[in-house]
Amino acid sequence: MRIVLQRVERACVKVEGRAIGEIGKGFLLLVGVADSDTKEIADKMVNKICKLRIFEDENGKTNLSLADVGGEILVVSQFTLYADCKKGNRPSFIRAGAPDLANELYQYVAKQCRNFADKVETGEFGADMKVELLNDGPFTLMLDSDTM
Repeated sequence: MRIVLQRVERACVKVEGRAIGEIGKGFLLLVGVADSDTKEIADKMVNKICKLRIFEDENGKTNLSLADVGGEILVVSQFTLYADCKKGNRPSFIRAGAPDLANELYQYVAKQCRNFADKVETGEFGADMKVELLNDGPFTLMLDSDTM
């Protein structure tokens, strides 16, 4: 599983021009799933992400977690995180998880995030989505279950 975490002041995902998920201060999570991923891997990823201390405290140090700041989460599926660009100029996505498994684990990640944040919004799996965000920092992290 690969997740790009962006600390945001706000984020929104739209489908066909209509906002289907919006958050204020918190995390935008772009979630990519591989065929080898499991709920156990998702649990480990969500637990790590939601406990990261990457919000600034009163001294300007990144020392506060999502819960400490009452942060929100927007979860968006992103199979392109498994793009392979080694050969040619057209990315291959054969390492991305099959749609049924990917959707199941994407929904599971969103569900598990609700254990850590009062507001968790999602995109629409498989849809042509437009994501808007105001990156805070900018502060962006790449998490890969293969290296955790």
